Amino acid sequence: MDRELLGRRDELQRDPYPHYERARQADGLTYPDELDAWLVARDADVREVLGRPEDFSSANALIPDVLPSPAALAVLGGGFGGRPVVVTSDGARHQELRAPIVRGLSPARVAAVLPYAAGRVAELVEGFAEGGEVELMSAYAGKLPGDVIGRIVGIDPEDVPGVVHGGHRAEELLFRPLGEAEQVAAAEDVVAMQHTLDRYVRGRHAEPREDLCTELVGSVAGPGDLTLEHRHELVAHLQNLLIAGHLTTTALIGTTVLHLMRHRDQWELLCAEPERIPAAVEEAARYDSALQGFRRVTTGPVTVGGTELPPGATVFVAFGGANRDAARHPRPDEFDITRAPGRHLAFGSGVHGCPGSQLAREQLRLTLEELTRRLPGLRLADQSVEMRPTMIHRSPCRLRLTW
Repeated sequence: MDRELLGRRDELQRDPYPHYERARQADGLTYPDELDAWLVARDADVREVLGRPEDFSSANALIPDVLPSPAALAVLGGGFGGRPVVVTSDGARHQELRAPIVRGLSPARVAAVLPYAAGRVAELVEGFAEGGEVELMSAYAGKLPGDVIGRIVGIDPEDVPGVVHGGHRAEELLFRPLGEAEQVAAAEDVVAMQHTLDRYVRGRHAEPREDLCTELVGSVAGPGDLTLEHRHELVAHLQNLLIAGHLTTTALIGTTVLHLMRHRDQWELLCAEPERIPAAVEEAARYDSALQGFRRVTTGPVTVGGTELPPGATVFVAFGGANRDAARHPRPDEFDITRAPGRHLAFGSGVHGCPGSQLAREQLRLTLEELTRRLPGLRLADQSVEMRPTMIHRSPCRLRLTW
């Protein structure tokens, strides 16, 4: 990708909403070169695509923006994974991979982890509350979700930071342009994470426990031999689950607090009336979705939004675009926690709807309850907040707050 196109892509990813608006106003679909895909941004069209998985395959959902260098690929060859995961699978295989995750993130499992999550929220906020200022992404938003999903999966607390770091490095390696030396360093971090996860796979196969890791291992490998192929498949599965479980929620927390700070009246209303927090969670998810969308590929000739597409065409299904569609959400560009929650698509829909959506909502709810109670004077320390150039974990790069 040439430097000019790369710059335009970064610009689109840092603020995709003007592009969505143009796409919704156009006749048919548009094809932004920066996305290298047909852009599906109207609510009705997004719902149609998500409701037709047989016509729109998820096989390319995680196609990287950047191909790692041969040296980085050589390092990755010493790790585990590289197998289809729930996000990139279709049909019966998708359901097979998804089933243990749905069980592991059931309402009962989420309810069971909430006391631990509430305790971590209080501990993390206590850690900076007396300081008068904080960079929220590193001190809080980047820590809580990893601790919580690690608890559910069964990762020991001392291993969680390395797993979280490896997830960040995997995203950087595949979606950001890095020099070769930095690519190799990122690949080494990813492989270290994969070896940690493989250790858990082998450990839970030998000695099962009451955790999601054990459930995943049991869904792939029976009580007999744990083969190398089983290990590759399970590490890929765990890596995808853990990355989705912490990066997306980290992003959701960051964007929510950012917009509450930028809309002071909304923050003050929330502090005065904390019963509005559940509605604020839904509005924040709609207004600036952490997961902006996923790619799909057509399995045959199909028409979407008035545009005829051939087999093998790539579409970008913009959840964030649908969530700003006036046909579904009146005054879509206004951040308003008093609006009646509508059926937004921040967590997708259909067979690929996010199974961890309730867990993410609960962590954001606990966060807002603690911050409004402990730090009602919270405000931005720096008004110029830069967003990360990504469509899958949209969040502030840094969020400096003071009170």
